[in-house]
Amino acid sequence: MRHAKVSIGFAGGLVLSGRATAEAVGALREALAKGSGWHEFALEDGTVSLDLAQVAYVRVESDEPRVGFGA
Repeated sequence: MRHAKVSIGFAGGLVLSGRATAEAVGALREALAKGSGWHEFALEDGTVSLDLAQVAYVRVESDEPRVGFGA
């Protein structure tokens, strides 16, 4: 199962980073679209409970291979 690097930014500036599956990221995006509440987010090394009302952004890094300094 492939994991992508995910960064979740919160109101106030805190950032949570980890690796998660595309399915977990999709479920998080669906939960964010529905509104506030709590969501269990599965990372590669454990599960975290997120207060969706505090999430400012979700960033998923591309898994595309790159060579050299400029890509």
